[in-house]
Amino acid sequence: MTDPLAAAALQARENAHAPYSNFRVGAALEDSEGHVHTGCNVENATYGLTVCAERVAVLKAMSEGVRSFRRIAVAADTGTLTPPCGACRQILWEFCGDIEVVLVNPHGKTETLQLKALFPRAYDRSFL
Repeated sequence: MTDPLAAAALQARENAHAPYSNFRVGAALEDSEGHVHTGCNVENATYGLTVCAERVAVLKAMSEGVRSFRRIAVAADTGTLTPPCGACRQILWEFCGDIEVVLVNPHGKTETLQLKALFPRAYDRSFL
């Protein structure tokens, strides 16, 4: 793994709490100064209260006062790389803008794209 952000997402995945689905996800969010903020999914028995890795990373960074981001890496152990869910796409758009999204799995497969490609016509403050 040559990309340290992808490696951080894979490492964060190891901390996931997924006793119900066993679907462990890690995320690593790089801020504008190069610092990395990680997150993992944390499941709840009611599922609706589960928090995705991407949202954990964004909220951790925001809670530390960070407001500008470059890119995010998302790691899951799937053959077809797993993009952020719809809720995570909205949070990423709102707080990070059209950042680079790196999808990765533990077997060395990666794909990089812009958030706008995953989330065309995103809803934001311009509609308010």
